[in-house]
Amino acid sequence: MVRVVRFHRTGGPEVMQFDDLPVGDPGRGEVRVRIEAIGLNRAEAMFRSGAYLETPLLPARLGAEASAAIEAVGEGVTGFAPGDAVSVIPAFSMNDYGVYADTAIVPAYGVVPRPAGISAIESAAVWMAYLTAWGALIDLGRLQRGDAVIIPAASSSVGLAAIQIANSVGAIPIATTRTRAKAAALEEAGAAHVVVTSEHDLAAEVDHMTGGKGARLAFDPVGGPQVETLAQAMSHRGVILIYGALATEPTPFPVIAAMQKALTLRGYTLFEFIRDQERLARAAAFIEDGLVGGSLKPIIAKTFPLDAIVQAHVYMESNEQFGKIVVTVPR
Repeated sequence: MVRVVRFHRTGGPEVMQFDDLPVGDPGRGEVRVRIEAIGLNRAEAMFRSGAYLETPLLPARLGAEASAAIEAVGEGVTGFAPGDAVSVIPAFSMNDYGVYADTAIVPAYGVVPRPAGISAIESAAVWMAYLTAWGALIDLGRLQRGDAVIIPAASSSVGLAAIQIANSVGAIPIATTRTRAKAAALEEAGAAHVVVTSEHDLAAEVDHMTGGKGARLAFDPVGGPQVETLAQAMSHRGVILIYGALATEPTPFPVIAAMQKALTLRGYTLFEFIRDQERLARAAAFIEDGLVGGSLKPIIAKTFPLDAIVQAHVYMESNEQFGKIVVTVPR
C-alpha cells in the first residue's frame, strides 16, 4: 500500500486527503516510479476545484510533474531500467494518472531521463514551465532576436521560464505585474522591462519601449478584459497566445485592433505537442542545453513536505510565490 493524495469532491485545498492504495505492477507501456519531488501547477488547483479543461472523475488523483526513480518497467518499455533517475513530465490526463503519492505508475511516454547535474527539487520544477514556454515562444511563436514579447503574470514559474527563454534567443521580454511588490525581482530574473499595470498604461509603455513597433508576441495566462489592452500593445501581425484563464471575467475578442493590425489570437496548451515525439525531442534538447549552459535555471519559490500538501495548495492560491512551488517526498 502507498499513500496517494486524492479528492472525493471538488472544492478548495481542504478536499485533498491521503488514501492508502495498492500500487501494483506497471502494465504495458507503463513504469512504476518512486516519487522524490513534485512540481505544483495551477492546473492542479483548477482540476481539484472543478474549473479545469476536463472534469475530474471522482475520487480523483492529482499531479503530472515530478522527479523520481524507476522501480519497475512494464511490457514493451525500452530505454529505462530500475534505478534510473527520471523526470515525469505533464503528458497525460490526471483522470488517468497522478503523481501526488509516495509511489506511482505513469505512462512511459510521460517520462524522460533527469537532466544531468540538477537536483531532484530542480528537476521537479523544470518541465511544465519550460515545455509550456518553449511550445509557445519557440515552436509556435518563432521568437527571434530583437522580437519583443509581453509576458503577463510573469512571476509564475511559466512566466519566469518565458523570460529566460526569450533572453536565450536574444529577444526582449517585457514582464507585467499588477503591483510593484514583484517588480524588482522580475528585473533581477532577467526581464528587459517591467510594467506595473496598476500604475502604467501597458500599451503606451510598450509603444515607448519598442520605438512605436509594438510587441510581436504576447504569452498570456490570464485572459479576460486585459486582452483588449494586450491587443493595443501588439505590432502589425502580432500574435497573442492565451494559455490560461485566471481572469474570472469573459475574454473579449479585440475585433477592431485585430483588423487594424492583422492580429492572431489563439488558445494554447502544451498538450498540442507533448505527444509528438519529434517536437518533444526538440523541446527537451533546447531545455537541456539551456540547463547545462546556464541560460535556463528554475527558480524555486518554496518547498513543502508531502504531508503539508494542503498548505502547499493554499500557498499556491495566495499568489504570493515567485517561481515554482515544489513538494518533497521524504523517505
